[in-house]
Amino acid sequence: MLRLPSHNQRFHLLLRNLSSFASKTTIFMTSKHFLPSPLLPQTLSPKHFSTPTKRLLPSLSSKPIPKNHSFSLRTNGFCSLPSPSVSSPSPAYSQDLEDQPSDTRSLQILNHKLKQLGIDITECVAGRENRLKCPSCNGGESGELSLSLFISLDGYSASWLCFRAKCGWKGYTKAAADGKPSIENLGRVNKVKVTRQITVESLQLEPLCNQLTAYFAERMISSETLKRNAIMQKRSGDEIAIAFTYWRNGELVNCKYRDIVKRFWQEKDTEKILYGLDDIEDASDIIIVEGEMDKLAMEEAGFRNCVSVPDGAPPSVSKKEVPAEEQDTKYQYLWNCKEYFKKASRIILATDGDLPGQALAEELARRLGRERCWRVKWPKKNDVDHFKDANEVLMYLGPSVLKDVIDNAELYPIRGLFNFSSFFDEIDQYYHRTLGYEFGVSTGWRALDDLYNVVPGELTIVTGVPNSGKSEWIDALLCNLNEGVGWKFALCSMENKVRDHARKLLEKSIKKPFFGVGYGSNVERMSVEELEKGKKWLSDTFQLIRCENDSLPSIQWVLELARAAVLRHGVQGLVIDPYNELDHQRPVSQTETEYVSQMLTKIKRFAQHHSCHVWFVAHPRQLHHWIGAPPNLYDISGSAHFINKCDNGIVIHRNRDPDAGPVDLVQGDGCI
Repeated sequence: MLRLPSHNQRFHLLLRNLSSFASKTTIFMTSKHFLPSPLLPQTLSPKHFSTPTKRLLPSLSSKPIPKNHSFSLRTNGFCSLPSPSVSSPSPAYSQDLEDQPSDTRSLQILNHKLKQLGIDITECVAGRENRLKCPSCNGGESGELSLSLFISLDGYSASWLCFRAKCGWKGYTKAAADGKPSIENLGRVNKVKVTRQITVESLQLEPLCNQLTAYFAERMISSETLKRNAIMQKRSGDEIAIAFTYWRNGELVNCKYRDIVKRFWQEKDTEKILYGLDDIEDASDIIIVEGEMDKLAMEEAGFRNCVSVPDGAPPSVSKKEVPAEEQDTKYQYLWNCKEYFKKASRIILATDGDLPGQALAEELARRLGRERCWRVKWPKKNDVDHFKDANEVLMYLGPSVLKDVIDNAELYPIRGLFNFSSFFDEIDQYYHRTLGYEFGVSTGWRALDDLYNVVPGELTIVTGVPNSGKSEWIDALLCNLNEGVGWKFALCSMENKVRDHARKLLEKSIKKPFFGVGYGSNVERMSVEELEKGKKWLSDTFQLIRCENDSLPSIQWVLELARAAVLRHGVQGLVIDPYNELDHQRPVSQTETEYVSQMLTKIKRFAQHHSCHVWFVAHPRQLHHWIGAPPNLYDISGSAHFINKCDNGIVIHRNRDPDAGPVDLVQGDGCI
């Protein structure tokens, strides 16, 4: 086919070539230059070949097709002749199509269907790659010709693929009898929406009547504001609707309607943009509200640099990641107006104060960047409720209060980034000592209270040589804390059997031996009634964290269960006993020192976040030439981080030398 100046001439010449091609042309093929491609679909119907194939990649010639119709196509190594006797039935688009030859008729049907998808093939050549602007993404910001379109030589089918990574629109259609695109292993083909051009005259809009002007006046919106924002009306029989006109660069783009009973609708097939878009051109500060009435209210308070979203608010924040621009259909109006936000350094989100309004603010912040977003706090209506939006504040409190609300907008919260003002209430409570336990809780031992108090949110490392009584001391401390202030605890004690641990706790709480022989001396054994009472105390006070199989628990697994115990049972203390019973698998590239530092950081964050005191028992490394002296925290196996990162360090030691003192006396040493 030769390229001619006229579009119609080109298209009809293509039709003539294809019509004669079916009966005259022999296709010569070679496998020498075949390059398999996963990007292009099967473009020629299998019924036109004597040998079946999965994929055929025609030669993408850069020259016009000569009149003798002799082609050289790159294939997967077979030759065939198109069958002139095979033709597809054509849909009845018009009587003229019925009178055309079958191949010509098929190409016209194909042309009609591609136009429905926004693809214009007037300039295209069959049997080669054609580069066009993608109707789905418009070639991105650069407007590149990113759509690769291939029309089969017989005019029966077409396939396309947009090579822009953010788009990737692809599909395959053929001249089928039902007149609808057929998809073959290429996913769904999205029909490209054709934007409708509208004018005030075509929509039959007219100036506001006195009744609607009075309606706006009741909502404190002046006639000057109505006129500047081109608020109009539209009649439909006996009904009148308010018309909010959406403009961009002085041209009408969309129109949204609202009737008296607050029903909304918009013009179909129009582009979605922000309401009041021209008012924020080159603005460094931009206010975004949830409705057109709020935009007008902002103008009454002196803020013209305000826009409204066209579609209201979502019911909740999406749990999914923000989709790519082309797939973000719900918020396409933002992407359509992204050029207007490039110069904005501060974006004030003045959406409604209800849950959907808060969800809208979060969705906008996710797309516009939290770092340049601010949010408003609507004033209180009474002791319980707040005013809902800008128009309510204007109606009941006046423009000066609405202006103050905007002027006092707060930084939009960014996870992990805080200001001291967010903690002023807590600081005041700390100063007046109303939080409780500001200086810690008594251990129950007067001699120890001068050195150590149990403070919520802190980490205490407990160490000592084996059989010094570390676990026994912690159990006694827990009993004292429960008796003194009613604390509850989560126990991850891997060295104790449950029954033995229960026995030790009951003996310390009831102060009687569990059994009546041996260690009980002359003290009476606890009774059955005391046992039953003690069992209830165990159930109310302690939660057990234990592995139910042979695997070792990791520190992350322990902390996740401890978090559940805090939230479900209100525990205030966690015991992890001991360190060497945990699973300490770490990457090959990570040293033990780095691992211990990371592990202790996780534990401290858990303690601080949940205001839970953590006791972590860690054994000292093997002490060579030990002569019975107590170890220190630097002797803990693994890393010096045990002393560097803890809030409190306690060494439990028992004398083993009768000549040095009593062997039944437990000593404590520590660093606080």
